[in-house]
Amino acid sequence: MTKLLNKPLKVFTIYALIILVISIPAYVLVVDFIWITELDENNWLTLQYTKNKLEAETFTEDDLEKINHIWGELQPGVSISKVEDNFSLQDSVYEAIRTNEYDPDDGEDRFRGLISYVVINGETYQLTIETNVEESDETFVAVAIVTLVFFAILIVGFIILNRKLSKNTWKPFYQTLSSLQSFELSKDRTLKLPETDIEEFQELNNSIEQLVKRNVDTYQLQKSFTENASHELQTPIALLKSKLDLLFQEKDVTPAISEILSSIEMPLSRLSRINKNLLLLAKVENQQYTEQEELSVKEYVENSLLLFEDYIEDKQITVCSDIENAIQVNTNPFLLETLTHNLLSNAIRHTQTEGAILIKLEANTLLFSNSGKAALDIKQLFQRFSMASKDKISSGLGLAIVNEIAKRENWKIDYYFENDYHTFSVEF
Repeated sequence: MTKLLNKPLKVFTIYALIILVISIPAYVLVVDFIWITELDENNWLTLQYTKNKLEAETFTEDDLEKINHIWGELQPGVSISKVEDNFSLQDSVYEAIRTNEYDPDDGEDRFRGLISYVVINGETYQLTIETNVEESDETFVAVAIVTLVFFAILIVGFIILNRKLSKNTWKPFYQTLSSLQSFELSKDRTLKLPETDIEEFQELNNSIEQLVKRNVDTYQLQKSFTENASHELQTPIALLKSKLDLLFQEKDVTPAISEILSSIEMPLSRLSRINKNLLLLAKVENQQYTEQEELSVKEYVENSLLLFEDYIEDKQITVCSDIENAIQVNTNPFLLETLTHNLLSNAIRHTQTEGAILIKLEANTLLFSNSGKAALDIKQLFQRFSMASKDKISSGLGLAIVNEIAKRENWKIDYYFENDYHTFSVEF
């Protein structure tokens, strides 16, 4: 990805390059125009001076031939010759490209000339003044080289200035970013961002502070409500269960009354499990389990097997475990314990009597597989209160809690059905 600060620099560089490339021919044309104009003016001044001198003196034809010969030796650009035809004798300017006889190695040169006429002793003579002009291609190369050198200097200057300006200008932004990255909703109650004299950044900081304050207030209200609701519910549930136990102990309870009490106990137990799991789910979502340490996945899987040993024996389930690989993960102990407990509990609950459960720990993946007859609906599997079995005791929150823990720890959880086995995998 490209940083925001580098995007305008790239655009400015391309724009500067385009402008400078376009400017090269413009420079050449302007320089050439100025050069030609100055040469024409110089030729005209030289011509007027020469004409005045020739007209002020008396020269014979032999004198003019000697003058022309001397000019050819000393100043080749100036020449005088007799004109036989006096038709259309007007001053004119010309340009010619030919080999310079005094510099044949340079190839063809460009010449700019001025032709005029002067009358000496009643005879008309043609006076020519010619000057070598700097070639346009050489001018183009010179201007291009100079332009590219300045372009390189310009880019280096852009980079240096961009770094220096951005370091100071964007300092409040990076301070804000650092504060947001270190902010934790479960710990910090307020977020104070640094003051800045840049209006846009100050408005951003004010908006962020207000947004965070509203979220912190909402979080605290939600946390307080969840804890209070769970606590208040747990007390009457415990009281009801206690009263039921007392009724079961009564000697005068008829079979019909006993059946009614049993039917009350089952939903009451489920209500207690739902209450505890909802509180746990809320705590995981609110990231209240922040303490982390290096833990052995193998150890927690073995502890879960010991915890559910009676349930496994009661359903006569065959458990085959391959957990020789010792995976170490950096997480909260309670979260890892809850993850393994819920996955094993889910496998036991959805395995038929005398079924089989396979537990495997390979590479960085933990797999729980249990025998079954048909694949489950993966779209509903990890949703709250989604019931994959007819177990009336289940709260319907076990896999939702597993999914929430995996999301919090950036683990990948997956489900598939293959060879009559349901498999849940957690990739650490």
